[in-house]
Amino acid sequence: MRIIGIFIAGAALLAFTQCTPAENGADAYGHFEAREIVVSAEANGQLLKLELEEGAVLKAGQTIGLIDTTTLALQRAQLYASMGTVRKKTQDPNPQIKVLEEQRRSLLREKDRVESLLKDNAALPKQLDDIVGQIDVLDEQIRAARSNADRFNEAVLSETDPLAAQLRILNEQISRCYVKNPIDGTVILQWAEAGELANVGKPLYKIADLRHMELRAYVSGDQLSAVKIGQQVNVHFDIGQEEMQTLPGTVSWISSQAEFTPKIVQTKEERVNLVYAIKIAVENDGSVKIGMPGEVNF
Repeated sequence: MRIIGIFIAGAALLAFTQCTPAENGADAYGHFEAREIVVSAEANGQLLKLELEEGAVLKAGQTIGLIDTTTLALQRAQLYASMGTVRKKTQDPNPQIKVLEEQRRSLLREKDRVESLLKDNAALPKQLDDIVGQIDVLDEQIRAARSNADRFNEAVLSETDPLAAQLRILNEQISRCYVKNPIDGTVILQWAEAGELANVGKPLYKIADLRHMELRAYVSGDQLSAVKIGQQVNVHFDIGQEEMQTLPGTVSWISSQAEFTPKIVQTKEERVNLVYAIKIAVENDGSVKIGMPGEVNF
């Protein structure tokens, strides 16, 4: 009899530990959702390449598409040619300066000769003064040649400023022709194919980070005081007809406004009662899917 009693008690304990949350009753109900991003075209033209498919896992910053850049590239080449033409108008003061510097070197040699003659009283001081004056004039002419050339070239090169601004705009437009994936995630929907015509704002595909899911659930006003941001909870979802899987979750958001219970949600309270939406962040092991119903126990 003792053996039979122990067996019955063990079976009862096993049945109790295997009860699902649904049998025990959950504190809140809702559906799983993920951060979804719709990636759209940022340029007009033929979609030359779009390397993706639904279910593909993409990395943030990965280039997966290209819109035709032929017209923009031709416009950029035209700007480069215009800038080159403007630069050809600049002046090179070096030839003129070389002539003046050669004259100065000659005067310096003449100055040395006159200074030697002065020591022997074979020249007049006025001769030396005239040479020094000529050297000063040449120095001023050299400085003026450099200054004039710099001012002229600065004025000429300023004509390239509007062209450089247009070039930056074109480079930005060309960069937007490359379709780059914004986040790490999985492609959920694809709306465009290579060869189609793309327009600015046309949706190309939708991507979501399925590694980090959120259960959007609803709690009544009576339960609200027991829910806090950062609170650790247990999230449950169906994995079969009668079994449920449990994952740890963290309350990440609580609505500041009450609303009527959505029709798709079943709670312990009557539907006419006001409830508050909450979000519970869950690390997905691959079992959770978008739209799947879930339950939570606080």
